Amino acid sequence: MKIGLSSYSLLQALKSGKMTILDAVDWVKENGGEHLELVPYGYTLVDNLELADQLRDKAKTVGIDLSNYSIPANFVQETEAEFEAEMDRVKQHVDLVHRLGIRHMRHDVTAFTLPPEKMTIKYFEDSLPLIVRGSQIIADYAAEYGITTTIENHGFSVQASDRVQRVLFEVNRPNFKTTLDVGNFMCVDEAPLVGVRKNLPYASLIHFKDFYFRPYFQDPGEGNWFRTSNGNYLRGAIVGQGDIEIREVVKLIKSSGYDGYVTVEFEGMEDCELGSRLGMNNLKKLWLEN
Repeated sequence: MKIGLSSYSLLQALKSGKMTILDAVDWVKENGGEHLELVPYGYTLVDNLELADQLRDKAKTVGIDLSNYSIPANFVQETEAEFEAEMDRVKQHVDLVHRLGIRHMRHDVTAFTLPPEKMTIKYFEDSLPLIVRGSQIIADYAAEYGITTTIENHGFSVQASDRVQRVLFEVNRPNFKTTLDVGNFMCVDEAPLVGVRKNLPYASLIHFKDFYFRPYFQDPGEGNWFRTSNGNYLRGAIVGQGDIEIREVVKLIKSSGYDGYVTVEFEGMEDCELGSRLGMNNLKKLWLEN
């Protein structure tokens, strides 16, 4: 088991110019991380192969793994031409993952930002044929490189554990699994302990994040809060300091025998370097205690 960080956790520093993605490699190593997950926000690689090569070589020199590559994708397109264009775009990222020497990739299957009427089970069922078809095409393409592709419980339409499993079973590819995010179940008002327990058997990567939770009838005011699919309030927290029962989540994961990469994601209001460092340290401490 290796604890590391998502580059998304350092987005404040990457967007401000305080840090480059190459600097992030050093930062993760210096702050005790064993791997870096790439989420290309604040930088791009698919159109900058020179930087991709520098990043691959930098990680090898510093001595941390590049564990995963995560991108948005939307297989629910209006026309066949648009669907094929999306397939071509995602395949370019698969080629990049191979170039980086990474063997694990997460792609979304629907748009991340959806209106309430597209968060429903009807929209999910109506969209399922395109979700499955697209996921099969990408998984089969990635299999040629020995890459595992995954769906995360991410993006409202396919965020509940049962919907994730439905996609997994329908796609039915040995190299198509799930990136299990312990916090994202809350976005669709599913208890994290329930979602984690249900989807652990299908997980090939685990994300740890934390949230503060307030019910829909207790508006917390300003401060980076967002609404769940049922109108409750969430705000990002440092891992181990929010309202998720992180200690029990750690116990579930350890008892399952999972021994892969564990990625800390920080999305809180605190300074991103502070939040990321404390999150990794808290998770290491909890992992040893449980």
